[in-house]
Amino acid sequence: MDGADTVDFRLNLKSETVEQLDSIPPLCVTTDTAVRDVFRQLKERRRGAVMVCREGVLVGLFTERDALKMMAAGDDLDVPVESVMTRDPVTAAYQDSIQEAITRMSNGGYRRLPIVDDGGRPVGVLSVRHVLRFLVEHFPQTIYTLPPTPKLGTKDREGA
Repeated sequence: MDGADTVDFRLNLKSETVEQLDSIPPLCVTTDTAVRDVFRQLKERRRGAVMVCREGVLVGLFTERDALKMMAAGDDLDVPVESVMTRDPVTAAYQDSIQEAITRMSNGGYRRLPIVDDGGRPVGVLSVRHVLRFLVEHFPQTIYTLPPTPKLGTKDREGA
């Protein structure tokens, strides 16, 4: 990738907004929804996260990672999701740059980022998959021509 490609790539990530990315509609539950019901909704809707809302405003997030932790610990699934959700999750807005969204996801280790409006109401969910699809569709020359990582072979001989 030459210098001009790098500059163009970075400028586009700074100027393009989250609104230009594909996102999915949020799956929302209220704070008093039982975790067992949240599990059911995650399974039925084939989602990896629910937005927990109070009066339509995002107050928490419950993800498949949270579900796995609860199941592994044998926790009570009839508790309200409010007691086990991640409070005040990191979010993005449609007017945020793609670079800002990627930075938030990377810094926090998040696979999903709720998108909220000015009133804090969820309007979408951005996932790593959406970001990657955008990058490949908009910068195919840059993405597909990245040099391979050298010396990925094994260091030791296999076998006898």
